[in-house]
Amino acid sequence: MAGLGAFAAGMVNALAGGGTLITFPLLTAFGLQAVAANVTNTVALCPGYFGAAFAQRGLLQAQTKRLWVLLPAGLLGGFGGAFLLLNTGERLFKGLVPWLILTASFLLAVGEPLKKWLKTKSSEDETNKGDKLFAILPVGAAAVYGGYFGAGLSVIVLAVLGFFYNDSLTRLNALKQAIALAANVAAAVVFLFSDQVLWGTAFVMMVSALAGGAAGGRLASKIDASVLRWLVVGLGLMVSILYFIK
Repeated sequence: MAGLGAFAAGMVNALAGGGTLITFPLLTAFGLQAVAANVTNTVALCPGYFGAAFAQRGLLQAQTKRLWVLLPAGLLGGFGGAFLLLNTGERLFKGLVPWLILTASFLLAVGEPLKKWLKTKSSEDETNKGDKLFAILPVGAAAVYGGYFGAGLSVIVLAVLGFFYNDSLTRLNALKQAIALAANVAAAVVFLFSDQVLWGTAFVMMVSALAGGAAGGRLASKIDASVLRWLVVGLGLMVSILYFIK
């Protein structure tokens, strides 16, 4: 079942985003403790972020200066979020889970309106955006969230980039992928040295998520991503309600 869930998550991430809202509840439903489920999920889905960033490497090569500034913030934030998670007691994290899932569902819901706003906003002189170094702090804060839980990270990072940089959505989206990859790799490295990763499940999920991502890429032109996104949002809301009841 973990493999099927990861396949679905990989497909959903390729089409609309929000795959964690499928795999994390599934892992906890099959008996994993909340912290172990989150750690295993992060490690298992990490290759998908690499694939997304690698596919847009051409756009990233033209943004080298931005990468040098923002990737360290993504890495440090991811490390910080991972250490924070590992030092959060199981009981406290379980209490936070419904709020985290609710937040992730909200972020997924506003993701598409955010992209439309970024496409249509009036062009401004970049000097009105302030010092680009100020972007380091919110990007780092978003990466802390990403290392701690992860779902919805891409939406937060894209919003930050849209505020500080006047650029095309395509280029900002590629930069967002690289930052999300940095945060997730940093968190995964920390988790590798913990005793919380269920390796058999993680390996199956890695392979399945990659296959799901490939399948999602092929189906991108045939499936309405907005419908899928709202289905995932609905699923996240239902799951958060169930966690609140528990």
